[in-house]
Amino acid sequence: MATKTQDLKAIEKISKALGDRNRLNILQHITKKGGCAQCSEIHDIIDLAQPSISHHVKILTEAGLIEPEKEGRNFKYTLNTSVLNDYLKFLEKLKND
Repeated sequence: MATKTQDLKAIEKISKALGDRNRLNILQHITKKGGCAQCSEIHDIIDLAQPSISHHVKILTEAGLIEPEKEGRNFKYTLNTSVLNDYLKFLEKLKND
């Protein structure tokens, strides 16, 4: 079982990941694609160099918001709705406490 400190660290990591326009655009794109998108599609929607895109994807992955899956030489990314739902529950609890 996670401690409150671990929970708050996870919430902080998610909050920081969501604090960037490019990462929000990536999440929106994945959502519009039914919760799953190819790496090459992400490059098409964000006008950044590949290393910058990789950096943003890494932050989203480390926060648990997306999950990578290797498909041959490429990756696809799936939205982790359970992490997102837990984050929303935390925010809802803040509002109601």
